[in-house]
Amino acid sequence: MKTDTKFSRIYPWIVVFLLWVVALLNYMDRQMLSTMRESMQIDISELESAVNFGRLMAIFLWIYGCISPFAGAIADRVSRKWLIVGSLGVWSTVTLLMGHCTTFNQIYWLRALMGVSEALYIPAGLSLIADYFTGSARSLAIGIHMTGLYLGQAIGGFGARLAEAFSWQQTFHWFGIIGIAYAAVLVIALKEKRSDPAADAAEKISVKKEPIWKSFALIFSNIAFWVILFFFASSSLPGWATKNWLPTLFSDSLGIPMAKAGPISTITIAASSFIGVLLGGSLSDRWVKKNLKGRIYTSAIGLALMIPALVLIGLGHGMAAAVGAGVCFGVGYGMFDTNNMPILCQFVSAKNRATAYGLMNMVGVFAGAIITKVLGKWADQGNLGLGFALMAGVITVALALQIFVLKPTTDNQE
Repeated sequence: MKTDTKFSRIYPWIVVFLLWVVALLNYMDRQMLSTMRESMQIDISELESAVNFGRLMAIFLWIYGCISPFAGAIADRVSRKWLIVGSLGVWSTVTLLMGHCTTFNQIYWLRALMGVSEALYIPAGLSLIADYFTGSARSLAIGIHMTGLYLGQAIGGFGARLAEAFSWQQTFHWFGIIGIAYAAVLVIALKEKRSDPAADAAEKISVKKEPIWKSFALIFSNIAFWVILFFFASSSLPGWATKNWLPTLFSDSLGIPMAKAGPISTITIAASSFIGVLLGGSLSDRWVKKNLKGRIYTSAIGLALMIPALVLIGLGHGMAAAVGAGVCFGVGYGMFDTNNMPILCQFVSAKNRATAYGLMNMVGVFAGAIITKVLGKWADQGNLGLGFALMAGVITVALALQIFVLKPTTDNQE
């Protein structure tokens, strides 16, 4: 009995670790493409155009965004364990198949399918962690999970080096196999968690019988959700811009090859974001005990750090300025990112959290798709840096709304 009790206490952290690996694979598989353009364009000539490359990155975002709200609604109604396992299995298979592509259209449509499969993960994964951590460790647990995303982004930044050492085909092939194997591990190790004990035991659940449209209507009737939606979408502009275009910006502005610019940009952002989520998670969990707006204030500090960082990333000169701005942005983004779901939990009930986060993902990703395409055109015109700097203005508006409008009455909306 004591062993079972001890295991039940540590299992939530085991879940965080299990999903941390999924998060790593999620971002690694999508990020690799952004640094392997030079290797791939030797075999697929359409990728020589920055506009075509932007289309390839944007199709993922558009599909990912369209699927996200429905992915969240599904996660509120079915076993998140099997949703996560299926999602990982499909996008890993897509990654494997991308290693066998010979045309732009093949890559394009597989990238679209990856958008479908990866969209199923984040709402399910974050809501599962939120259900396991109903106490003061929620922000830290979610923050630790987010570090998996950042490390995956960093490893993905080595795509160019791996493509040079082996080939871009083998890089996709073997990372796909790794993901498929890990999906099998999750079948055994991952367990569902719901507030309803009977449903938790069954693992085949339908905790909400009402139509999906009623869930959407309830969420959109919440004024606080609109504010959360805005600052989440606003931060998605530079968030996706750094993922998809920062390697190119560093390569152009610093005059270094992509094989070097990719790791510098992704590791800088990922490592500093790792620091940011740990700082932001711990600070938020402590601050909320004294002030219900503690999570909001912590997130706001993160947004405030992103503003000067974006200006310096876009308009600064030299390696020191680029890396320094990247570190400032990463720390700020990490502090912001680790508190999105915990803040959502203050305003949206547990039965609709995955749906709400799916809607946030949709709007955030659509913003990312737009900025990815726009920056593709600006990159061809030599104005990529200016585009990064201008995003600081949008973040300033989001920061003001977040501080002055959101007023939580509880840390865990039932």
